[in-house]
Amino acid sequence: MKDLRATALRARREMPTAEREIASELICDRVIRCGEFASAKLIACYLPMRDEVDTRAIIERAWRANKRIFVPVLRKRSEMSFREIHPESLLERNSFGIWEPASGAFTSARDLHIAIVPTVAFDAKNNRIGMGGGNYDRCFSFLRNRKHWFRPKLIGVAFECQKVEKISPNTWDIRLYRVISETR
Repeated sequence: MKDLRATALRARREMPTAEREIASELICDRVIRCGEFASAKLIACYLPMRDEVDTRAIIERAWRANKRIFVPVLRKRSEMSFREIHPESLLERNSFGIWEPASGAFTSARDLHIAIVPTVAFDAKNNRIGMGGGNYDRCFSFLRNRKHWFRPKLIGVAFECQKVEKISPNTWDIRLYRVISETR
């Protein structure tokens, strides 16, 4: 997994800035046009860092559609929860340098309709590699033993250059409902 993560991160970092911006726009447009987004009222979406897919267009579109947006907040012991964000929310960096709202209502991961998930690497079976902290897998562990897909539907967003041939998931890994890139 370390090799796959390093390869995918390198591919993402080596994308020219203009290409990354265009690809982010295409990805956001695909998310906004998908049925899962249209029917969702409570949406989790991460705030982008460095060279990740820039999700701000998704967040802004959700606000215009009167949807509620929640962003991940890391609490003690790497416990992740979701706090509502508004256009006027004050943001502050956590100990990992990730932007989080300083205030706002919290919601349970189980109450979300969809979650837009940052993705370092993905494969054709919607397996995901993240940054390695396991925060999303722990937070959404209740989805592990489902027989059918319930909510939230986890939608990974990544650039096509981050796609790998095969990921061998660990027993604790949570597979994504779908992955959206600039080409799929």
